[in-house]
Amino acid sequence: MASEIVTGITSSTDLERKMHLKGKVVKTNQAGAIVDIGVEKPALLHVSQIATDEKVQTLRVEDYLKDGQEVDVYIRNIRDDRIEVSMIEPLELEWRDIKKDMVVTGKVTAIEKFGVFVEIGAERPGMVHVSELTHGYVKNPAEVVNIGDEVEAKVLEIDRRKKQIKLSMKAMQPGLDEIEGVTITPARKSRKSKGGSKAEKTQEIEAPAEAEPTVMEIALRAAMDKSEVKSSSNTLKSKKVKSISDAQEDILTRTLKTRS
Repeated sequence: MASEIVTGITSSTDLERKMHLKGKVVKTNQAGAIVDIGVEKPALLHVSQIATDEKVQTLRVEDYLKDGQEVDVYIRNIRDDRIEVSMIEPLELEWRDIKKDMVVTGKVTAIEKFGVFVEIGAERPGMVHVSELTHGYVKNPAEVVNIGDEVEAKVLEIDRRKKQIKLSMKAMQPGLDEIEGVTITPARKSRKSKGGSKAEKTQEIEAPAEAEPTVMEIALRAAMDKSEVKSSSNTLKSKKVKSISDAQEDILTRTLKTRS
């Protein structure tokens, strides 16, 4: 869709890139044409920027332009010494306009197993990898979007040489910890952090954790406990025997005294 034609511009200081204007061809030559756009100096239209019905580049200016002909032009570049225009509608986003982390809006034009392509008004559509569609695992991109859907995404990477634009829809969606009403409890640390207080570190040094006993140590302790129990039992038995012996000796002594 062509942009709206701007009128009432009389000074080159009011011009902006991609501005849509009406102009009149003043003169043509092999290199292009000079166009009056209503400001203090004419604009230059290069032959490569002449729009044709066949949408192919022309080498013969006179086949498409005549002196005095009205044309639709777009501001392509503004310099101190000249103004450059084009009859070809500019892209909404040129390569120099696309920056990392910028947010773009576009329409899904194709869905593949590895992701989806989004038309964002650039020379090439942006690509959203399946892992960047949404939080969580996605088996089929068609489960998340449909062709024709308008989506919002963030630019992850631009490779002008390969003409690739990588986007992320996931980056525009809140994570679990950002959803209202959802509380994320951090996992309990198994060890104390290195940045503890001096007192805590001193306490840790003074009272180290007791090491787990080995199998042999457990068996040895069991044997010692058993030996102690046996020894205690023998001691009690010995005391009991001695007590009986003392009683018998007392009875015997009293019997002897009676007989005598």
